[in-house]
Amino acid sequence: MQTTTLKIQGMTCGGCVNSIKTVLERLSGVDQVDVSLENAEAVIQYDPSLASIDQLKTAISDAGFDVAD
Repeated sequence: MQTTTLKIQGMTCGGCVNSIKTVLERLSGVDQVDVSLENAEAVIQYDPSLASIDQLKTAISDAGFDVAD
């Protein structure tokens, strides 16, 4: 397992947090997701042989949020 932290822009409430957590948890290879509204970030534990950083970012973007580089 590998852990990455992605900075997310556009979250304004608990519903945003839940949306991001849900889309990430649906991805194959994602084991654990912790989304923080206060820190504007998601800490994701995933299997890099099943999911890539680009897939994680795409899922967040598709949910309507921006991932900061």
